[in-house]
Amino acid sequence: MKAKAYLIKYAEIGIKGKNRNTFEQALVDRIREACARVEGDFAVTREAGRIYVTAQSDFEEDEIVGALQKVFGIVWICPVVQVADHGFEDLKKQVVRYMQEEYPAGNFTFKVKSRRARKSYPVHSQQMNADLGEAILQAFPAARVDVHDPQVLLSVEVRDNEINIYSRQISGAGGMPVGTGGKAMLLLSGGIDSPVAGYMISRRGVALEAVYFNAPPYTSDRALQKVEDLAAIISAWTGPIRLHIINFTEIQLAIYQKCPHEELTIIMRRYMMRIAERIARKNGCLGLVTGESIGQVASQTMQSLICTNAVCSLPVYRPVIAFDKQDIVDVAERIGTFDTSTLPYEDCCTIFVAKHPVTHPILHIIEDSEQKLADVSEEMIEKALAGDVVVECRKN
Repeated sequence: MKAKAYLIKYAEIGIKGKNRNTFEQALVDRIREACARVEGDFAVTREAGRIYVTAQSDFEEDEIVGALQKVFGIVWICPVVQVADHGFEDLKKQVVRYMQEEYPAGNFTFKVKSRRARKSYPVHSQQMNADLGEAILQAFPAARVDVHDPQVLLSVEVRDNEINIYSRQISGAGGMPVGTGGKAMLLLSGGIDSPVAGYMISRRGVALEAVYFNAPPYTSDRALQKVEDLAAIISAWTGPIRLHIINFTEIQLAIYQKCPHEELTIIMRRYMMRIAERIARKNGCLGLVTGESIGQVASQTMQSLICTNAVCSLPVYRPVIAFDKQDIVDVAERIGTFDTSTLPYEDCCTIFVAKHPVTHPILHIIEDSEQKLADVSEEMIEKALAGDVVVECRKN
């Protein structure tokens, strides 16, 4: 009795009230996109608070489950055996057969949880629980009923057109369907933090574009490829990401030559935020996303964040702001970005770092230092924006 259908369970979407239909449809759309990346033909359907993925051809379970586990909004994936209604006696036989194939050892505790979506079914839920449980006990002498903490929770759902039997629940990614939370611009570096930040905010339903600040010849083509690879890895959850590649060399050199060295990182970050915001507005983004975590480096103290925020009118979202480094590393390892992030190819921030960066910058002092660039500031920004190269990154 190989499962050819998957019941998709969600959580937060169920409490969306009058907007629930919109969120459900967005989840269906994301599921269809995931299924299209897997070999096989799958139908995705909605009915009465249920979403089903049903195989229409041969398929590999590991592949379809792996794809569904990367769809934000899915909490549980339940492989379902669907049987026709040929009467309750036949259902008892089908349930016993299912348990024999799923748990051949026969030594387990269990609970039966029945549900009649079709109220005309002649056996009530409580009676179904008792009678199906009795049939299982007769078939498995070593099995025991445990209604509080069973090893196997067998669900039997009587629907309009078939009866669902399932006991496995495979964890999904949780969160909200991508696209239901608007779109944001991720400042993506080659480090560990920003890919995790992109993953985390996308888990809340936010679609992503990304911007990377390149500094040739001080950074290599391998550093750029590393960032493209990171964008492709997180696109497995977010969908394809448009990566904007900005040549930042001229701006960095001007800052390096004209501004106090202890303020280099803060001033560079301010210019990055200015440019990222302009690209964000042009592309319909509602905010910026960074991988900053309070106190992790000099440019991420509270005082430093005040100075970088000051140049933005769009909100700046920092999903890992309260994480310590190990928290971020744990997520990076789980989503598969860690190994790529730790490749030894430097980005522009690490190349032009100050030896003794200011950790408690004062905004008006930073603004005064930037006045040394006033005559070329707008010209450099416009030139950088004019050279914007866009690459679409997606998981193969």
